Amino acid sequence: MTDQSDGAPLADAGTSKPLSAMLRQGELFNQNCPSREILKHLTSRWGVLVLIALLDQEHRFSELRRKVGGVSEKMLAQTLQTLEADGFVNRYSHPVVPPHVDYSLTPIGQEVALKVRDFADWIEVNIGRILAAQQDTAR
Repeated sequence: MTDQSDGAPLADAGTSKPLSAMLRQGELFNQNCPSREILKHLTSRWGVLVLIALLDQEHRFSELRRKVGGVSEKMLAQTLQTLEADGFVNRYSHPVVPPHVDYSLTPIGQEVALKVRDFADWIEVNIGRILAAQQDTAR
């Protein structure tokens, strides 16, 4: 939902205050804000990549590990557990031997994965400018 006056997203349907205004007030900047932990989960290197990988389709653990190059089994398992606990990822264990587990996005996971993908796309589009700025700073 957006505020009709400026198009900014609302914090919830019951408020007329844009989320950006609430952030400026410091809720997210408060060290005790629970949003900080979720932000950390969503913006971790592996969290971002797992969410984007699951946008295309559901994956088995081994498929995800191959798709998200460089992630260890341990880190992938921890990332999936965290995203599942936050309500962004579904884990479906098929009752077969050997075990077969599929991972997919929940509806809210789909929403946030689209936002994360937009952020990652921005980085890819602007990577030349970013690398140039890094080189300028290194001089």
